[in-house]
Amino acid sequence: MTESWKVWAKGISYGLESGMVNVPYALLAHYRSLRLTDMEAMLLLQLLAFQQVERNDFPTIDQLERRMGSGPGELAAVIQRLMKEGWLSIDEVEEESTGVHAEFYNLSGMYVKLGQHLAEERSAVIQEQKLAKESSGQLRGDQERNLFVIFEKEFARPLSPMECETISGWVDQDGYPEELILLALKEAVFAGKVHFRYIDRILLEWSRNRVKTAEEAKAYTQRFRNGGR
Repeated sequence: MTESWKVWAKGISYGLESGMVNVPYALLAHYRSLRLTDMEAMLLLQLLAFQQVERNDFPTIDQLERRMGSGPGELAAVIQRLMKEGWLSIDEVEEESTGVHAEFYNLSGMYVKLGQHLAEERSAVIQEQKLAKESSGQLRGDQERNLFVIFEKEFARPLSPMECETISGWVDQDGYPEELILLALKEAVFAGKVHFRYIDRILLEWSRNRVKTAEEAKAYTQRFRNGGR
């Protein structure tokens, strides 16, 4: 092993022995959308580091400034804003053994804000999916109603509930495109066999022959007629 690798390995070993900090991923991933500045986010991370690794729940402003390399008085304003916005608070606790009062940075507000943000983000996704589903369902419902109107016009009478269910089945269960269903209706009218069983046979035959669009159906029908079938 070369000397440089030995130095690198010692550095890694020392870093691991120094301790690890458990950082909320949501803070790293969403601090921008939560309108935190880089300095504000870094200050929260440093407070976590002091608490978890150094067991220091209330580092001084000087300690924080040295750690972050900020100018005198700069962090005081940052802390004030984070407290005002509810990200953290400075609370007081009494040690039972000594009765001494000590202050500490309470970061529970940060976890509340992160949790609310994730919940709102998830809710927005669910609402968007719901609206997309409703829009798709509305579109499909409009499609079926249009088909009902066209069929009633060709049949010159209102459709029965069973016939309406058949059309819905072609759309919802079989997945036939509207244009394909209308072309099958047109073929039935052309053949003088305007009834649902004949239209269903046409659609089934096209499906078995992998005909999926109106263009493919027209080409298939043309070949069928040219063959004298």
